[in-house]
Amino acid sequence: MSTAGWIALIVATVGAGLVAGLFFAFQTAVMPGLARTDDRTFVAAMQDMNVAILNPVFLTVFTAPLIAFVVAAVTGPSRVWVIAAGVLYLAMFVITVAGNIPLNDALLAVGATQDAAALETARQAFEGPWNRLHLIRTVAVVASFGCCLGAISVA
Repeated sequence: MSTAGWIALIVATVGAGLVAGLFFAFQTAVMPGLARTDDRTFVAAMQDMNVAILNPVFLTVFTAPLIAFVVAAVTGPSRVWVIAAGVLYLAMFVITVAGNIPLNDALLAVGATQDAAALETARQAFEGPWNRLHLIRTVAVVASFGCCLGAISVA
């Protein structure tokens, strides 16, 4: 594998690992914790987190693996592992962009209402669908990270 291929594989692996860890933490701790809260707390917390995560560090870590997977697949061995990792990462990315982000945006559009009925409706429209999509994308990115480790181990 070329130097560029190794660097790309490391970037992809670190990125996939960081995103997998973040999503795993949300799946196993953050969302179960928020599930125990009232509607006002749930909506406000998710709105705040969805705004806070849109920062340059996260966005770089989240998007860089997409390019890195392409470079790694083109420049080195372990192509089967790298392509599998890239496809799984792309699946997670598409689920996020097409599913989770629109739900985040809809929840953000509710604003800071204090209307109990509006908060309950917003939470019901968000929580179940978001959690289902999140579980799928979490499995995909954890599997992507595993494939990255497979690529490193055979390279």
